[in-house]
Amino acid sequence: MTSASLTIDPAFRIAPVNRRTFGSFVEHMGRCVYTGIYEPEHATADEDGFRKDVLELCRELGVSVVRYPGGNFVSGYRWEDGVGPREQRPRRLDLAWHSVETNQFGLSEFDRWCTKAGVEPMMAINLGTRGVQEALDLQEYANHPGGTALSDLRVEHGVSEPYGIKLWCLGNELDGPWQVGHKTATEYGRLAAETARAMRMVEPDLELVACGSSSRSMPTFGTWEREVLRECYDLVDYISAHAYYNDEEGDTASFLASAVDMDRFIDSVVATADGIGAELKSDKKIGISFDEWNVWYGKRSMRTDGPGDQWEVAPRRIEDEYNVTDAVVVGNLLISLLRHSDRVAVACLAQLANVIAPIMTEPGGPAWRQTIFHPFAITSRLATGQVLRVELDAPSINTAKFGDVPGVDAVATYDKQSGDLAVFLVNRQLEGSIELAIDTSRTPVTGVREAVTVSDDDRNAFNTADQPDRVTPKPNTSVSVDDGKLTLTLPATSWTALHLTTR
Repeated sequence: MTSASLTIDPAFRIAPVNRRTFGSFVEHMGRCVYTGIYEPEHATADEDGFRKDVLELCRELGVSVVRYPGGNFVSGYRWEDGVGPREQRPRRLDLAWHSVETNQFGLSEFDRWCTKAGVEPMMAINLGTRGVQEALDLQEYANHPGGTALSDLRVEHGVSEPYGIKLWCLGNELDGPWQVGHKTATEYGRLAAETARAMRMVEPDLELVACGSSSRSMPTFGTWEREVLRECYDLVDYISAHAYYNDEEGDTASFLASAVDMDRFIDSVVATADGIGAELKSDKKIGISFDEWNVWYGKRSMRTDGPGDQWEVAPRRIEDEYNVTDAVVVGNLLISLLRHSDRVAVACLAQLANVIAPIMTEPGGPAWRQTIFHPFAITSRLATGQVLRVELDAPSINTAKFGDVPGVDAVATYDKQSGDLAVFLVNRQLEGSIELAIDTSRTPVTGVREAVTVSDDDRNAFNTADQPDRVTPKPNTSVSVDDGKLTLTLPATSWTALHLTTR
């Protein structure tokens, strides 16, 4: 067994814990909406057709904000198709995911679902096939109190009070050639600036997200951010970042170090944004909306319906089954996001149900937690107060993609008012436990409220409808506290959370 040490000091503050770090994403893709969060025929369905079993799991997951309705879907979406009487809503071809969209779930249903789930809506605008006027029309319908054509139409549709949506995405991944309405950086930057300027004429206090690169591996990464922000720097609040990771090449050591790539991604976007700010002589700081992130096995996504040339309603799409290793990586990515709380303002685990999701369902059947559900839910529940920078001394492991990386990664949060200290840890080693000593002398620990670990002798184990609790967090009984030092054992390929009380 190897050893590592960690020092925690409440003076090493990064930023307050941002509840929007624990966002998720609902796209009209596969079964995320239909038979995911919405299934009127289901035994648990409420009066609005929402699956109550999924609502309960969403609340347990601790989701704070949900981005909707896409994703690639939004770049060809007509929002007005999803409002008004359901029997009058048109069926449309969805080019993004080669499906038929029934529009039985739309803006009003999403708003009611958000209210019941206790989450903040984050609305994406179609800037692929549409533009400034359509964005203003949606804003008027959603947010204006009344007395105009579109706000009165909302009232006519049975919604007297405006939705009051404050957080808006100005399109989605328009740097991608796969996107309906793909644009150059200059084309998109101008359109984003024009749209933002017009929307702020109605509501100056909106929070607006410009499209960043759809991944760090895009050939235009960096250049895209610079050109877009030159056009709209003073008109937007955030720029987006998207990242997905997997172990499709069998390089598990690098996969377990995926958070190294996320760290570099965030640092690169921050440096680029700050460079444009300096160029423009602006004191403003652009935040990051990391509004798509997860593990995604694009080449082998499980349970995907057959021929792609068929136009179907809610076909199965990329329904990955996540194992223990995937859960450890997701927990580590959350550590990265928390570590950058000074600049990451929003983050959305993509997606919420069925589609590369923490929650799985079967039509007419059960809902269950995937392995990745657990580190997200526990981190969301325990992370409070201030995010702390920790000092770590750990053995290195060699990876093909990232070189030598620490075998342990960690972050802590500290709530001075309650005295609660939370520590989140991963052991990236494929083999061998690590004995970790945590110096807590600057935050004297008086008790251990909770110590749980996600690991398994079979790191490929996953949960199913028949075995929904095959992988769950287990108490870590190795924790001991003595004279300002806390020690515990981190099993190989594991994620651990500690909830401590302090003086």
